[in-house]
Amino acid sequence: MIEKGRISALQMAIIIYPTIMATAILLVPAITGKFAKQDMWLSPIWASFAGFLSVYIAQQLNRRFPGQTVIQYSGKILGWIPGKITGFVFLFFYLHTNGIVLREYGEFVVGNFMTKTPMIVVIGSMVLVCAFSVHGGLEVIARSAEFLVPVVIILLLVIVILLIPDLEPKNLYPVMEKGIMPSLKGAVVPSSWFTEFFLISFLLPFLDKKEKGLKWGMISVFAVMLTMVVTNLFSLFLFGDITATFTYPVMSAARYINLADFLQHLDSIVMAIWVSGTFIKISVFYYAIVIGTAQWLNLSDHRPIVFPLGFLLVLVSIWSAPNLQELTHSLSTTWPFYAIFIQTIIPIVLLLLAVLCKKTSKKPN
Repeated sequence: MIEKGRISALQMAIIIYPTIMATAILLVPAITGKFAKQDMWLSPIWASFAGFLSVYIAQQLNRRFPGQTVIQYSGKILGWIPGKITGFVFLFFYLHTNGIVLREYGEFVVGNFMTKTPMIVVIGSMVLVCAFSVHGGLEVIARSAEFLVPVVIILLLVIVILLIPDLEPKNLYPVMEKGIMPSLKGAVVPSSWFTEFFLISFLLPFLDKKEKGLKWGMISVFAVMLTMVVTNLFSLFLFGDITATFTYPVMSAARYINLADFLQHLDSIVMAIWVSGTFIKISVFYYAIVIGTAQWLNLSDHRPIVFPLGFLLVLVSIWSAPNLQELTHSLSTTWPFYAIFIQTIIPIVLLLLAVLCKKTSKKPN
């Protein structure tokens, strides 16, 4: 086995929480507000079903193929050549997704804080830091998440508490004025974030107590859903119908804070949340790409390919979109269907074939 480290199921939940929330917290309120209007707080609830399903599928596949990732058991289920093609599809998808996450990070930092810094410097420095954590292995990423996630949650709560005096709960009404459809339309894009929970298929083989994987995976989905609901509610209470006009509603909300003309313009808090969460997110995707590629190529050690794949990630992030507007348009139109197909439909097919053909492997590779 390439990865020698072991993590607990709780650590897995802590790792996967910022992996989903890091980018969603800034982008989801505007996207859901565009479709769902005042029902935008309901959209993450409907979208979370994709997360619960993804965790369940990943756990069932892991139960049948203990100690193996999706890259390995695809070959066991489909045969060698179709399995290799499926593995390559997953690897390309995660490479592309991580490139887009890096681009979102670069656009946010350059657009809001470091306006004269070249994009490639911002992206390259983040990839370099993440490369060291991936090179260190899964336990290093887990410990980083254990330290950073409580900080992120506390900073988010600070923003929420400071915004309370400016909130207008009446913006919530009328609830479901046009029925359930607007909130369901608003759930399509967040569901693509929730499908990323299938990434636990790269973490489950390395749990010290595998029987707790499902429980903590589900708890993590619920925590993400709750955070999205709260973020959407506060954006709605603060901005009402104009939430969808902001690129980053949470950033705009932080700038709105003014406590006795002393505590104001708390952009740095949002920056801290974004950088910390994105570091974990990029590291987890990066780790999945590196481990998956090493398994796909039958390598005995994943570390030699960490930095070459990091260079490839930087190239993909620059190539992924010409500008932020094109990137946002892609994320709110074609991306959800792409993500749901790769991370939900293909795993469902793999599980069905494994069940129907009674394919299983009791010996970890």
